[in-house]
Amino acid sequence: MGCQHGRAVPRLLVSTLAAILSIGTAFASDPAASTKKTWSSQVRDYAFQSLNDEHALSMAAIPLNGPGIEQYINADALMSPGSILKLVTTYAALETLGPTYHWDTNFYTDGELVGDTLNGNFYVDLGGDPKLTIERLWSTLSELRGMGISAINGNLVLDGDVFKLAEGLPVFDDNGNNPHAPFLVQPSPYLTNLNLVHFQVRADERGTQAWSAPSLNDVVIDNRVTAAAEGPCPARRNFDWEPIFHDDHRVTVRVTGELPQGCRTTAYLSVLPHEQYTASLIRSLLTDMGIEISGKSLLASTPEDARLLLKTTSPDLVTMVRDINKWSSNVMARQLLLTIGSEYRLDDDEDDRVAGIRVIYQWLQDKGVNTAGMVIDNGAGLTRHGRITARQGAQILQHAWNSDYSADLMASMPLIAMDGTMARRLRNTGLDGKGRIKTGYLENVRSIAGFTRDDTNTTWAVVGMVNNDPAWNGQAVLDRIIYSLHHRPPTGTTLSQAPTSGTEIR
Repeated sequence: MGCQHGRAVPRLLVSTLAAILSIGTAFASDPAASTKKTWSSQVRDYAFQSLNDEHALSMAAIPLNGPGIEQYINADALMSPGSILKLVTTYAALETLGPTYHWDTNFYTDGELVGDTLNGNFYVDLGGDPKLTIERLWSTLSELRGMGISAINGNLVLDGDVFKLAEGLPVFDDNGNNPHAPFLVQPSPYLTNLNLVHFQVRADERGTQAWSAPSLNDVVIDNRVTAAAEGPCPARRNFDWEPIFHDDHRVTVRVTGELPQGCRTTAYLSVLPHEQYTASLIRSLLTDMGIEISGKSLLASTPEDARLLLKTTSPDLVTMVRDINKWSSNVMARQLLLTIGSEYRLDDDEDDRVAGIRVIYQWLQDKGVNTAGMVIDNGAGLTRHGRITARQGAQILQHAWNSDYSADLMASMPLIAMDGTMARRLRNTGLDGKGRIKTGYLENVRSIAGFTRDDTNTTWAVVGMVNNDPAWNGQAVLDRIIYSLHHRPPTGTTLSQAPTSGTEIR
């Protein structure tokens, strides 16, 4: 979900680990050299060698609870941040909505129960839940069977009045070849199950079988995968998933490729509009439970005199924030921004995205953060227009460190070399679990933001952004910053002669 890119790019041109470890080798081989250049100068020089542009890297590192010298490189340059912008949205949500905030989805009727039949419409009043999963919907709807209901003689009506989106949603200019990819799913008042269908194909002695979850009447699989003799299982990129859209709004997903026996291939796709997906999902679940619904699927407001039948409540905001930051969920972050806007909507507000951005700017300004030039856009970082400076990002992290909810925010961030989007980075460097870092990835953008400890147990707030065409070596540069802060922190002894005021080095 967090993969945010415009086109496929080759792997790093250099070995990330080798590049990171080279700083330790350089220090060890020439200790005197470390007294000649400041920590920032060494990082800046390495970044220039890797990126061939002295302005491609923006960085800020600030010690929070121990000795150290603030370090800045191009720290006031407005940069495209990628997904590290999610930290701003989730931190703002924790403080403005509160960690126990939750979303309710209510089910109403305007009819009456006669025997095992509900004579009336079945209303689903959606509350903007970022993660209303198929499991929670099944658990809630199954209560209808417990009530003895086996038929609904009325329409299925979806109520999406929770959000106001008069100005629409900004479109991400993606130049990839898969507009149905999970990371491109838009927020919506009708969002359920992340609007995704999980397709699978398995090969065995009978040939190949294809299925999807959830199984929706509006989505059909055209399985053209051929079975082959047993052998190594191929990568997912060897299969082509092609959605074909019909005039009746149904979708056929054609899959082609060759699959050895005993192997399986999968894909997650978003192929239906949110309201159609949700209606089809609810109908599918009711059918599985043996409940027939006779009417149409409609969009309308819930009548004021409708009676509450069922209710499902989301996990708390802390749980949602963890999902957003660990796995960089774009749609959940964008849904969260809309929620902030809807909760703090003013009488003349016509768009909850715009209102949410206004609330976050005001919240930051109240903390003394200079928001000049900052562009939040959609709250997820999946944008070509988003901007922030490394200094602004570091200041926000300083406030987060002292927040009443600092533990909740930090627990949501990926652990170095252990989980989330940092699971495969900085392995075998002695940094496992030594920091919590949110990552960002866009075409020509690589970024990090979070907290990391040095070998004296001082915690640093660090923000680094690489904007470069191409940015393939950006990950190595940013990982080197984290590695250097741990093993050779700028403490003012042998590594840095920079003034304690943290003068910026451009």
